[in-house]
Amino acid sequence: MGYPSNTIIYVAGSQTFGGQRLLIPLRAMFANVVDRTSLCSKTELSDLVGPETPLPPDVFKMPNPKSEEQLKEEWNRAGPRPRPLPPPPDRPVYQHEKEGWYAWITENDKEPNPSPMDLRMQAHRLLWDALDYIVSVEADAFFPGFHSDGSRWPDFSGLVIGQRLYERASSRTYRPDRKKIAELFNVIRDDMFHPKRSWILLAREHLNRSLSEEGLIRQSLLSKPTSFLSHPIPECSCRISSVEITKPIKGKDGRILFGGEPECPKWMQSARAEKARTNETEPAEDENDVPEQLEPDVISSLTSLIDHDEEWDPND
Repeated sequence: MGYPSNTIIYVAGSQTFGGQRLLIPLRAMFANVVDRTSLCSKTELSDLVGPETPLPPDVFKMPNPKSEEQLKEEWNRAGPRPRPLPPPPDRPVYQHEKEGWYAWITENDKEPNPSPMDLRMQAHRLLWDALDYIVSVEADAFFPGFHSDGSRWPDFSGLVIGQRLYERASSRTYRPDRKKIAELFNVIRDDMFHPKRSWILLAREHLNRSLSEEGLIRQSLLSKPTSFLSHPIPECSCRISSVEITKPIKGKDGRILFGGEPECPKWMQSARAEKARTNETEPAEDENDVPEQLEPDVISSLTSLIDHDEEWDPND
């Protein structure tokens, strides 16, 4: 892809599938692989959250021991056994077994209400996602990890791609084909860390194509029907009437892929002209605000009055 080894790579997202061990090859190639925990200090993250009232921690409670009648009822309900032996004693229950959704899935039919600490942690995760979102939108280049899963729900990468396209269409936003990437990785599965030069050229060519019109057209055909926010073009864009489209690019079905934006409404054009007009008049107003210079005769008369008045207080 042509990036030097000192390139700063920001890993966005709350959790990496497979853990940090999967990032070891990436950290070996790029030394400046950071995330919000390594880029921001604890003080900066706490300032982002703001002041909070202390909450009692979630105390782990051991399950209530079963009575003798409950044990007999479970024994009778279990049915016949090869040998009429009593049930074995219960093994100890550890705290990590009672954390998360699997803490209640085998005991209750309904999910219990979240505790105040759980609600606070959910709010913190929303703030961390917002921080990752801002960094991803303002980055020089963006490479999505996983998007367009077909669930018709907006995902993180799709939202970032859509906003980068809306704000800065010329920004380097990779839109790779996951099927093509999977095929490339399957080819070098046995020799992944020492690929051949031909494989490197194929992967680089595919990624460069995803930056060009080919990736943009593919994004408009695949992601747009499921998630409008991932490709808000041409609905959220317009053009000035003076700009003419010379050769509109059409797809196989005859639909204009891009360039078919409608003209900007008259109120938008008038607002733009009004803003330009106000910017031109602002320097003139600043020049008029310069205080007037006093004449030399007036200045000399004032200084003479100050010198002759001994009781004059400069603070009055």
